[in-house]
Amino acid sequence: MSLKWFRVPADVVFGQGSLSYLAGLKGKKAVLVTGGQSMKKHGFLDQAQAYLEEAGMKVDIIDGVEPDPSIETVIKGGQRMEAFEPDWIIAIGGGSALDAAKIMWVYYEQPETKFQDLIEGKFPTLRQKARLVTIPSTSGTASEITAFSVITDRENHIKYPLVSYQMTPDIAILDADLPAKMPPHITANTGMDVMAHAVEAIASTNTSSYTDALATEAIRLVFQHLPTAYKDGHNMEARDAMHNASAIAGMAFTNSSLGIVHSMAHKIGGEFGVTHGLANAILMPYIVEFNKSATDKYKAVEQLLGIDDLAQALKDLNQRIGIPLTFREVEEVSITEEAFQQVLDRMSQNALEDPCTLTNPQKPDVADIKAIYQKAF
Repeated sequence: MSLKWFRVPADVVFGQGSLSYLAGLKGKKAVLVTGGQSMKKHGFLDQAQAYLEEAGMKVDIIDGVEPDPSIETVIKGGQRMEAFEPDWIIAIGGGSALDAAKIMWVYYEQPETKFQDLIEGKFPTLRQKARLVTIPSTSGTASEITAFSVITDRENHIKYPLVSYQMTPDIAILDADLPAKMPPHITANTGMDVMAHAVEAIASTNTSSYTDALATEAIRLVFQHLPTAYKDGHNMEARDAMHNASAIAGMAFTNSSLGIVHSMAHKIGGEFGVTHGLANAILMPYIVEFNKSATDKYKAVEQLLGIDDLAQALKDLNQRIGIPLTFREVEEVSITEEAFQQVLDRMSQNALEDPCTLTNPQKPDVADIKAIYQKAF
């Protein structure tokens, strides 16, 4: 008999104003890890620091984590933590900041760790020096919940999804005031990332009754609330629902894994810099079509939610929130036909070898991956 696990953070604190939970932490030192300027600009970084100081802790700040954080960034962050010796690591910001903080944590606890070992799933035992709190500013990646982190090898243009229950955060704080500052296009991209997590979790070959229930609810919440959050960012009911949907989808996929939507998004993102959620959104309808003969889960979702065709419903949702149906229409980066064809074979092979491919319901080969990329281009 094979055993399975269902693991999420020990504490999930949610609701407007829940950032104040930081004031009750016990410890001597805390380090805040964040990305660009948005958390500082909107006052959340200062609030977090003030709450930690109220708790009696000395605070250091590691900022400037770039989108799609690199191997170099996380190793340097680990060295910075080693010098400061925090009891708590507080990651606040988008998925990149949260993902980076997890691997900085690894290098803080075990400075001699080899990145190749992490790629192979060989993680050291954590919590010897510090514990991790995650506070997302977007409703999308679910890094606040999961045992996943995506780190980029810039030299080889590859995003590596790293997986270990060691990285599951100790505390997740879901304060909807933070994502309420997201502009519409980020709301759309991150919201479809939530959808991709749920759609892949429910069809995963490692799915369970626990993850199915959570994934279905996340899909329902996104269909119902993402268009409103996109059109009216100040609608706090929609913002709160999407923030919860992100965490709920994270609870599903961290325990069931994903599929080739993520495998392929990782690789086209690594090659061309397409935002992860946007890549997921474009690829997802084509992959639902590819997978549907291998799973009855999509039909179950359609019946429960009153949807005629899930793939078409996803395309319709994309169009309602300003997301194109193909990569050639993407405006944030320019992908020419020549550049796409030049990397297509390599990108397809790398996607096939991505760990997320292992739990896709339909088993693809390189030709299948290549054909889906071509349809989505």
